[in-house]
Parts: sequence; C-alpha cells; structure tokens
Amino acid sequence: MTWWQAYGSFLVFAVILILVPGPDFAVVLKSALSSGRRSAAWASVGVATSNAVQGIVAVIGLGAVIVASQPIFTTIKWAGVAYLVFLGVQALHSAWRGRYASADDRTSPSAQRAAIHGWRQGFLSNITNPKVLVFYLAVLPQFLPADAAVWQILLLAMSHAVLGLAYLLLLVTGLHRARRVLSRHPVRRALNAATGVALLGFSARLALQRD
Repeated sequence: MTWWQAYGSFLVFAVILILVPGPDFAVVLKSALSSGRRSAAWASVGVATSNAVQGIVAVIGLGAVIVASQPIFTTIKWAGVAYLVFLGVQALHSAWRGRYASADDRTSPSAQRAAIHGWRQGFLSNITNPKVLVFYLAVLPQFLPADAAVWQILLLAMSHAVLGLAYLLLLVTGLHRARRVLSRHPVRRALNAATGVALLGFSARLALQRD
C-alpha cells in the first residue's frame, strides 16, 4: 500500500470515528443550547485547536512522555473527569430551572464574551481528555510507513482536527436551522437534561478507564 492510499484509509477511519457521538459532540450541543450559534461555533474551534495541539505534542515526542508518566497522565485524566462533571451539572441545572433567554446571539452585546466562553469550553473539554493523545500515539502509526517523516505524522493529526472541525460546524449549522423547534421550552429542557446526562456518562467512562 502506498503512502497516499494509507492516507485515504486514515481519512475514512477518521470520519467514521468522528461521526460517533462523544464528549465533543455533547459540549458543542450544550454550548449551542445555552449560548447560541456563535458560542457553539467557537466551541468547535476550541475542540479543533486542542486536537491540533495534541497532534503537535505527539509529533514532537512529548505525547509519549505524557502517556508514559503515570502522575501526569492521571492528573490530566481526572481534570477531564472533573470538567465534564462540571459541564454536565450545568446542563442539568439549566434543565431543572427551565429559564431561558430569547436573545438573538447575532445581535447580543455579549457576543464576544460568548465566543471566548465557547472556545474555552471546547478547548478545555478536549485537552483534558487523554484518550485523544492516546489515539494519536496508538492509531496514527498504523497508517504510517516505518520511516515516516514528521510532515506525514503531522498531516494525519491535522487532517483529523480539520475533519472534526468541519463535522462540528455542520452540526452547529443544523442546530441553528432547527432553532425554532429547539427553542421551544419543553424541547430545550429535554435536550439540556439529555446533554447533562450524556456528559456525566462520558465523565464516568473516563474515570473508569484504566490508566
């Protein structure tokens, strides 16, 4: 198999992996429901930024050091668990209160603050998930030649980040188009509750994962 055939196989694998709902999906959905399209789009960018950072870390060799260092890896893992729990509780609290503003995020004076908040949520939820780093270290080599160059490793990592960003932005666009339905009080409460439960579930799965 040539390098470019292997690269094509990786793209197919990455798309399948990205389409499986995970913490990133839940975080972007929560951001869309709580703060609107702008915040959710920036949450998507935050996730992609984190993927790019972890890809670079893996390429320069720090990823292997982090995974091999039990204290560092465990610290990142439990920080991720705590942050997902925090976001999950936020979503459940919002569902329980059932109080939602109807402001249009396109004209909101706090649009810049919402963008920063969204990016931070996406970045932190992903950067504190050590499974992403393990993915880069364990899966990428399977699609690389034995004498892989740095640019080939980086291309795989960046392709995964770009594909993930494209998917999440499509998700945000779909949510925005369905905003009339999603803005209905019972629907929004149900989605917040489901998102909160999902985030707590992802946090529990991460916590139970063996280091």
